[in-house]
Amino acid sequence: MISLISPSEVKNPTSIAIGSFDGLHAGHRKLIKSVVEENQYTPTIASFWPHPREVLYKETRLRLDLPDEKLPILEELGIEQLVLIPFDEKLSKLSAERFIQDILINQLQAKNISVGANFKFGFRRSGNINTIKKTIKDTDIKLKITPILEDQEGRISSSRIRVLLEKSDLKNAFKILNRPYSFNGKVVKGKGIGKSIGWPTANLEIDGRKFLPGEGVYAAWTTIENSNQKIESIMNLGSQPTINPLLPSAVEVHLINKNLDLYGLNLSVEPVEKLRSQIQFKNMDQLSYQIKKDRDIAQRIFKNNKK
Repeated sequence: MISLISPSEVKNPTSIAIGSFDGLHAGHRKLIKSVVEENQYTPTIASFWPHPREVLYKETRLRLDLPDEKLPILEELGIEQLVLIPFDEKLSKLSAERFIQDILINQLQAKNISVGANFKFGFRRSGNINTIKKTIKDTDIKLKITPILEDQEGRISSSRIRVLLEKSDLKNAFKILNRPYSFNGKVVKGKGIGKSIGWPTANLEIDGRKFLPGEGVYAAWTTIENSNQKIESIMNLGSQPTINPLLPSAVEVHLINKNLDLYGLNLSVEPVEKLRSQIQFKNMDQLSYQIKKDRDIAQRIFKNNKK
């Protein structure tokens, strides 16, 4: 497994691409391929952490993939190191030319720089591919430019994936990601209400920086840490209108036909298909009856997916 490293720990010289690479979609993969092709140097991805917009505009940037979630995917693609460049006010004021010279050339010893055609960087995003060309003009550094990737629906982008996930369109999000969307969470103590009506749930504590799909009830695969087995599950993502409409949004998972003590364990959840939106029931009996219907529909979905 590759690991997250700081710029001071980099294995040099590098073949490098810079960006957030959030989602690691088909466009990102094309860019990564151009990095890996220069295999006489260490294939490297460099990302800013936190996201520049978090520092400059105090925006909350929810990630499709947190840094540690990217590692196994990048490793499969041939990347050997993921460098996190600490982004702060000082770095934000660095000119594009100085960024290339100080960070890419001096610190990361880049011999190949791969960027997308729309790449912008440096103070007030003043730098672009022409800036890179001018700065490396009299060096032996190679620049590779990857065109923006499009399909019949338009530009392939992280923003487009977010819109699909917000709509709970997991099928089309899967097509762009080229993999299932998933998230991880630690099982924490709940109120035990699900168990009291015959449907025990694992309450998950999710990293607040992780992007989640739209609220609702889903058929989902759940994997327990240190296990490769995917377990058929129902996931509730959002509020709990029948129990207490004032409670904050939560993620709960019911493992179908399993009764396990999961407290303190980490679970990976892979939503497959949205079953329904949130509903407020008159009583717990109605809620229990609906969960049974949810389970039956989910099992049919899993059965069809296996065919």
